[in-house]
Amino acid sequence: MNDKPRQRRPAFDREAGIAIAQALFHARGYDAVSLSDLTEALDIKPPSFYAAYGSKAELFERVMQRYASENALPLDKLLAPERDPAEALTGLLVAAARQYGRDNTQRGCLITEGLRADDPVARGMAENLSKGATQAIRSYLDQVHPELAQPLTDCLLVTLRGLSASACSGLSRKRLIDAAQTSGRLISHEFADRARTAQ
Repeated sequence: MNDKPRQRRPAFDREAGIAIAQALFHARGYDAVSLSDLTEALDIKPPSFYAAYGSKAELFERVMQRYASENALPLDKLLAPERDPAEALTGLLVAAARQYGRDNTQRGCLITEGLRADDPVARGMAENLSKGATQAIRSYLDQVHPELAQPLTDCLLVTLRGLSASACSGLSRKRLIDAAQTSGRLISHEFADRARTAQ
């Protein structure tokens, strides 16, 4: 008879699980990751998964929060009031392009891509997390160019989302940065045209 005691399985590490799920969601997108994909990657059974995270959508929210805490663009520095506005906005776009294209498997912005999720709960979570950045950009533009604040906010958001989608589609980091710099030059021209018109 074997009296050797059975080894207990180590306790499940919820935070480590979030990191594993983050890599999976970022590489494939929310909709393409199934519950079975998650339980297999985390090496747990569905009941343990639900006990740890509640649901796939709730885990996705925790993943996005983790992603935001580690990868959020430093908007307070990029959009510092003392910077030339055209330079600041170009810097924002270039910083985003560099970040979105820096990893070959986890490309684009996880939160931005979450805005396109088919699941309305997951999409709503992504929308809530993206509001802070949108408000920061709008607040900055309200201060430096109030007459252009809304169209420029829209322009920047469309460009940022386009950069993220293009990164996910495989556009090289160099081309993402080139596109960001080109968009920045167009914004500079718009500022210059407005200044000439105002004279």
